Amino acid sequence: MSEQKRLKILLGFDFGMKRIGVAIGQTLTKSARPLTTLSAKEGTPDWYLLDKIVKRWEPQALVVGIPLNMDGTKQNTTDLARHFAELLAKRFELPVYEMDERLTTKDARERLFSSGGFKALQDGQVDQVAAQLILQNWFEHNDQNLN
Repeated sequence: MSEQKRLKILLGFDFGMKRIGVAIGQTLTKSARPLTTLSAKEGTPDWYLLDKIVKRWEPQALVVGIPLNMDGTKQNTTDLARHFAELLAKRFELPVYEMDERLTTKDARERLFSSGGFKALQDGQVDQVAAQLILQNWFEHNDQNLN
């Protein structure tokens, strides 16, 4: 199989101050699925758990959702999410791509609620699904970066 057609695994992240959603996807089908939600303290994840996830899945790149206002201006957490992306790049020595995450949390909530009501909105599910949507959007617009 040629290098261009080789399956590549990516992890996507929905950054938050209390929780960070994680999704996994691959380039062959350009699809993503929710993986887990990590607890965070002021935006800092449990690095030990994140190390285990990266070691297990061996991604070739990471995608971090960057929160922006609807008009494209920065939010309070925009710079924090970019800092998180920089930390990931240094820690794992992998390419890290940024993806505009406008409306992904709202979309994730709507999807979960429609499939399971209020109960589906519990236990960090929203963060995982938001990470999935971030990664899915990245595949739809940017996966040529991996070729």
